[in-house]
Amino acid sequence: MAFDKDLHVKYIESLDRQTDTFEYWVTEHIRISGAYWGLSGLFLLGREDVMDKEGIVTHVKKCQHESGGFGGNVGHDPHMLYTLSAVQILVLYDSMEGVDVDGIVNYIKGNQLPDGSFQGDEWGEVDHRFTYCAFNCLTLLGRLSDIDIESTVQYVKKTLNWDGGFGVAPGHESHSAYIFCCVGTLAIAERLDEINADKLAWWLCERQVPDGGLNGRPEKKSDVCYSWWVISAMAMLGRLHWIDKASLISFILKCQDTQGGIGDKPGNMADVFHTFFGLAGLSLLGFENDGVPLNPIEPIFAMPPAVLDRIGVKQRTAPQRTTVPKGTPGCL
Repeated sequence: MAFDKDLHVKYIESLDRQTDTFEYWVTEHIRISGAYWGLSGLFLLGREDVMDKEGIVTHVKKCQHESGGFGGNVGHDPHMLYTLSAVQILVLYDSMEGVDVDGIVNYIKGNQLPDGSFQGDEWGEVDHRFTYCAFNCLTLLGRLSDIDIESTVQYVKKTLNWDGGFGVAPGHESHSAYIFCCVGTLAIAERLDEINADKLAWWLCERQVPDGGLNGRPEKKSDVCYSWWVISAMAMLGRLHWIDKASLISFILKCQDTQGGIGDKPGNMADVFHTFFGLAGLSLLGFENDGVPLNPIEPIFAMPPAVLDRIGVKQRTAPQRTTVPKGTPGCL
């Protein structure tokens, strides 16, 4: 299926008007993250102008709690996931004025546990996603040094597995999404030297299956979202070229919905989550639409490089390795 930029723009722009749909109301609690995915997708397409900047910024700011954290929508409890999405939106729009930054920092600090891990909120779920959210968010705010970086690095290392990957907790199987979180965390901490990059990149490139797509772990089916989790981690490690880019691009394009947007698999209905990560994957892969590339995205922070330059966040990815090590099996 051909890539139709205007159709994707129309799809994303229409989402917040579909207030009479079941999907709109069952995703009420994650509205802030949905706004980040949609807005970031429009940045990749170069059409962020179609959104109501003032309305979005006003709504996001209303979601901040006295604790400093942000909920997924007005009236919802604060959580690390939505706090990152809120900060990303406000940074994208250069609209941090009036935001309680110290409150955000204190909220994040309060969710770091003695072993270096992070809980998502006051109810205590521990997950690498929340660690990555903390490191990403505090770096965007210029406050990473406010937390205990070393204890987190040591905790992340405890979840490293024999196959080179990372699990959600010590002793759990390797999974692509948690690998992204761990590699991203270590990249932000400037500790990528803690990783056997060749071993991990080989595990990641083995996630490419015959249809060209990528899965999250062995024996699973491909899903468009892994077009981001896997290849962004490989880009951080400087080994993005270890996969078959053309086959992956073809897979993502087959997942486009005829009415705009991208679904998880060919033939499935589009959603904003997979639309953003599909577009982000295409951008990292260097896809061009009629000779014109999508706008770039930075693999660690999932933000436009120009935005990161504006706030002074430096690049932390490893340089591209030009060869595959001798004795390493070739990837698809």
